[in-house]
Amino acid sequence: MASVSPDYQYLFRLLPHNYLLLLPDGTIVDNSDKHVGVSMLNREQAVGRNIFEAYPSAPKSQQELNDSHDYVRQHKQPHTMPVMRYDLLRPEAEGGGYEQRYWRITHYPVLDEQGELLYILQHPEDITTQHLADQQRLAAEQALSQAQKQALFTLEALPVMVWTAQPDGTIDYFNQRWLQFTGRTGQEDPAGSWQAVIHPEDLPHLSESWGQAIAERQPYEAEFRMRRHDGQYRWVLARTVPQREADGSVLMWVGSGIDIQEQKQLVLELTEANEQQLLLSEQSYQAAQLAQRQRETFYNLFMEAPALISIVRGSEYRIEFANPPYHELFATSELVGRTVLEVVPEAAEQGFIALLDHVYQTGEAFQGSEMKLQLHRRATGQIEERYFDFSYQAFRENGQIVGIFSFAFDVTERVHMRQQLNQLQNARGTSHN
Repeated sequence: MASVSPDYQYLFRLLPHNYLLLLPDGTIVDNSDKHVGVSMLNREQAVGRNIFEAYPSAPKSQQELNDSHDYVRQHKQPHTMPVMRYDLLRPEAEGGGYEQRYWRITHYPVLDEQGELLYILQHPEDITTQHLADQQRLAAEQALSQAQKQALFTLEALPVMVWTAQPDGTIDYFNQRWLQFTGRTGQEDPAGSWQAVIHPEDLPHLSESWGQAIAERQPYEAEFRMRRHDGQYRWVLARTVPQREADGSVLMWVGSGIDIQEQKQLVLELTEANEQQLLLSEQSYQAAQLAQRQRETFYNLFMEAPALISIVRGSEYRIEFANPPYHELFATSELVGRTVLEVVPEAAEQGFIALLDHVYQTGEAFQGSEMKLQLHRRATGQIEERYFDFSYQAFRENGQIVGIFSFAFDVTERVHMRQQLNQLQNARGTSHN
C-alpha cells in the first residue's frame, strides 16, 4: 500500500485548544481554529503579521508577553506566565473598542535537530469568566468581613449592654459593657452565665416571658434586677428584637439593656414628694387621685425613654445613619446625606461641633451628662431646650478615623423632674417653717 502523508497543518488547526504558532521574532505563522474563535480576528488577517500588530493591547500587557518570548528565546525552555490581563481589539462590526480578557499563557520552544529555535508555540487559555468571578467572590468576602468588623465595633462601642442570641434563644455573645457591668470575664459560656446574675425573685418570670417571646417570634421588653460587679442589684430595662429571614423565620436575636436604677429612685422620690405636698394642701380624695396619675405619668416617661443613634462620616460630619428617635427629635425625615450643621446649625455656637472635632482629630471618646442643646424650631420660631446623656465614639477603617458614632438618651424629662423635686422640697421646707 502507498503511504499516506498526514496533513499536519490541517491537524494543527483542528486541535481542541487555543494555539498560536510564531517565528522567533514574533511573526504569526498559523493558529488553531479555537484560537481564531477566541481572538476575534480572521486567520487571514493575522498570519504574516507581528503578534503585537495583529493583537494590539496595552503597552504593559505587550511588554509582559514579550518578556515571556525573550525567556523562551534565551533559555529554549517552556515558560508559563502568571495570570495576566491582555485586552483584545473588538471588530468594528461588534462595536469596536477593547474587550477585557484574562489569560493563563504558556510558551513552548520548537527546536530543530541542532537545538536551534524554529518556532514559539503559544497556548493561551482564556480564563476571563473564572477570573472575574473570583474577583467578585473576593470582593464579596472582603465586604462581608468589613461589615462584620463594623458590626462588632458598633456593638462594642455602644454605651449600653448588648447581647445576641441564636434563633432558639440561646445567648451566644455579650459586649464589653455587659461584661464590665456584671464583672464577668467573658470566659464563661454565655448560654448560661446570664441567669446567674438575675435576681432570684425575677428569674422565673423572666425565663417564662422570654420563652414565650421566642415561641411567638415577637420583640421582647422586660424590667428586672441584675447583679452588678460590686454585688449590688440594679434595675435594668431590656429590649430584644428578632432579625428575620425573608420567610419570616428568625435568623438571630439582638438585645440591649440600660441601667434604670436612678430613674426608678427618682420616680419614687418625686412621687413621694408629690404625695406629701398634696397631703399638706389638705386635698384628700382629689389629691390622692392626682398623685396616682402623676406617678403613672412619670413612670411611663422614664420607661419609654428612647435612645438616639447616629453615624456621621468625614470631617464635615455628614449623616450616614439616623434612627427613628433621631428623626423625631429634629422633626424631619430628611437627615441622611446632610451635615450636622445643615440639620442643626445652632450646634456650632453651643460647642457640639468643637466636641466632634476633638473626637475626630484625636480619637478620644467623649461622654456627656445632661448636656443642654437649644433647638431652633423653625416652623414655629421657638427655641426648645433639650438635655442629653450622650457619647461620641470615633470609628476607623483601615486604621484611619473616618467618622463618629453617636449614642444619646434624651434626659430632658429627668432634668425637669429633678428641678421640680427641688421646688417641692423647698416648698415643703417653707410650709414647715
